[in-house]
Amino acid sequence: MAIDFSQPPEVVDLVERTAAFVRDVVIPQEERYAGVVSAGGEALRARLQAAARDAGLFAPHVSREYGGLGLGMTARAPVFEAAGYSLFGPLALNCSAPDEGNMHMLEIIATDEQKERYLRPLASGEVRSFFAMTEPAPGAGSDPAALSTTAVRVDDGWRIDGHKWFSTGADGAAYAICFARTSGKVGTVGGATMFLVDADNPGLKVVRHIDTLDQAMIGGHCEVIFDNCVVPDSAILGELDQGFAYAQVRLGPARMTHCMRWLGIARRAQDIAIDRVAERRLFGSKLVELGMVQQMIADSEIDIAASRSLVLQACWELDQGLRAAQSTAMTKTFVAEAVWRVVDRAIQICGAAGVSGELLLGRYLNEVRAFRIYDGPSETHRWALARRAVKERLKATGALESAS
Repeated sequence: MAIDFSQPPEVVDLVERTAAFVRDVVIPQEERYAGVVSAGGEALRARLQAAARDAGLFAPHVSREYGGLGLGMTARAPVFEAAGYSLFGPLALNCSAPDEGNMHMLEIIATDEQKERYLRPLASGEVRSFFAMTEPAPGAGSDPAALSTTAVRVDDGWRIDGHKWFSTGADGAAYAICFARTSGKVGTVGGATMFLVDADNPGLKVVRHIDTLDQAMIGGHCEVIFDNCVVPDSAILGELDQGFAYAQVRLGPARMTHCMRWLGIARRAQDIAIDRVAERRLFGSKLVELGMVQQMIADSEIDIAASRSLVLQACWELDQGLRAAQSTAMTKTFVAEAVWRVVDRAIQICGAAGVSGELLLGRYLNEVRAFRIYDGPSETHRWALARRAVKERLKATGALESAS
């Protein structure tokens, strides 16, 4: 089957308008707040999102029925990259994590009533949300089967009890999508259910912000307690005990949109480095004329181009309705590490300025470092990639059948 990654004219136009908007409107705000979104808070979010809405750039990933631009995964890639050229760009377009992934999942799984109550205000930027899955050790993290938060039936519906942390965006969010065990034991696959929990539920408490390297996520990374948190049956998102399957609806595409956004920062770091070497002179030559600098620039160009190709391949598979487990795991692993390399090289090229507050490269390095851990650390993805590769090879050679 032929694969065509060329974008239609309307997407090319959207990319160009997004790039101009980020350059003219968003980057001045990013520089004003040194890339720390909490410094601007909700007022900054409202201001940027109003500007993006006026520019016709708002919610590119959401269907037109809910006020978005209705882009598929492949079309999103260059748009999200253009938005990600600034740390604040995805926030402005309302396509930042975790809300973007939650919108995607709600559109596919939620009932019509849930879509009106939870998706529509989220898609419009009226509210924010968070996804409560990760737990302190030994709870769910890289291994979701370790899920220990429970939801048990009570007269009024379900009672959720559990301890979550790294719940991104929890502070100030209107509601949570909580991952809880409704059957089975800790360590077993299956038996999880997702629940929509309003933030004003007395059983939900945001305990604290966790101090982290990255600071570009509005609402922070929070520790959250569900204690005697009672919700009605109508709060169930999807079907009972199908949470692990539904999570894949969110995780694969969300990993790719993370890659798209961070590619924007990689491009920004590369541009900063190139601008620097084009004007800086050392030892009688411009830096750009020195072989070692040329190699670093070239290696970063290769990392960016390879990352884009992997993203497009995975997005094409997702648009075709394929599971794309191998391609999304491969892409997430490579891009997370490639983006780090690009930003690190840019700092090295810029020397003292690179590690100073004069440039935002240090802020970018802190932000992209976390990407090698969240949405599955590189080691977990490599483990899964190897297992699937071996299984496919054994299947192809007949060794799998003979061994069983």
